[in-house]
Amino acid sequence: MIMKEKKPFKKWHLILLVIIIVFAMGKKIYDSFWSKATIRIGGQEVRVLVADTTARRSKGWSNRKNMGRYGGMLFVFPDSGRYAMVMRDMRFPLDIVWLDGNKIVDIAPNLLPEPDVPENKLTVYGARASSTMVLELPAGFAQQFGLKIGDEVRVVKD
Repeated sequence: MIMKEKKPFKKWHLILLVIIIVFAMGKKIYDSFWSKATIRIGGQEVRVLVADTTARRSKGWSNRKNMGRYGGMLFVFPDSGRYAMVMRDMRFPLDIVWLDGNKIVDIAPNLLPEPDVPENKLTVYGARASSTMVLELPAGFAQQFGLKIGDEVRVVKD
């Protein structure tokens, strides 16, 4: 019987393993810190999370119980386009407001969550016009503060 000789564990193996672990932990920590902003809409200042990467735009409010201490989420896109939104893994209702620059171009109010609905069966909410940003607010916000197409929205603090 031929026995394989055990190769010694080299110091550089351990160093490489530690580097990989530190990098993975750093990325996880970085991903947990979302950008924030304060916007002025409907006469109100609203503190929002900013979804400014593909991963954050895809995640949105998914699997959260509520908005916590934030009044909304601002999805920022790299180019103007006809962006569609879904209520993926949502647990609370929303108003969705599409913005082109600092103007409201469409509103979808009081959208209900679709729990346990497969991705390919989710209702797709699309804007009637191109936009550069999408703002998700608590359901009823648009009606309560009289939002309408053409209203101005301003980022007042980053």
